[in-house]
Amino acid sequence: MIILGLTGSIAMGKSTVAEMFSTEGIPVISADKIVHDLYEGKAVPLIEAVFPGSTHENKVDRQKLIQSLLKQDQGFEKLEAIIHPLVRQEEWHFIQQQKTKGSETIIIEIPLLFETGAEALMDAVILVSAPAEIQKQRALARPNMSEEKFTSLVEKQMPDATKRERADYIIETHTSLEETRTAVNSLIETIKKQIKPKAYQKWAELNQ
Repeated sequence: MIILGLTGSIAMGKSTVAEMFSTEGIPVISADKIVHDLYEGKAVPLIEAVFPGSTHENKVDRQKLIQSLLKQDQGFEKLEAIIHPLVRQEEWHFIQQQKTKGSETIIIEIPLLFETGAEALMDAVILVSAPAEIQKQRALARPNMSEEKFTSLVEKQMPDATKRERADYIIETHTSLEETRTAVNSLIETIKKQIKPKAYQKWAELNQ
């Protein structure tokens, strides 16, 4: 089974491209979706223990959590120490499920893939990318987004130029949706011919 990492900075079109792969029959799991579920599930008591008052009615209150993170030394590092292992557990569970089902290729969508070193666990990394001006235009069109917030988010992520150097494949999203879909379909065929699966064994060893 081929395990692919899908990544890209904010407003590059990751979710759209992930949906295109899914439509073509490739199972996709989103790290963001996993975190969302954890914030309403098994991570709640763990986060409350480290950041008292950051949860409400068995859910993480994101605004209260952010306030708690800013008050504590190394708050973000502490949160990552809680969440990161839980996310990896869910990803491994997904991999095992798909292995049992006989899936030939799967995708794990991780926004901070390079930033967290997750490329070491993938057979290949696909980067979703677009020119900076298009990225900014898309981001500012989102609800509750400001130039200041956008700039802050971009500064926390690895530059797109660096990601382009490190990625195995790049999907450009400044074109039409149909052109992007064609690029996705073409890449699926290319990957089947070029990639020899090795990542599953790494995941298995990591989860022994």
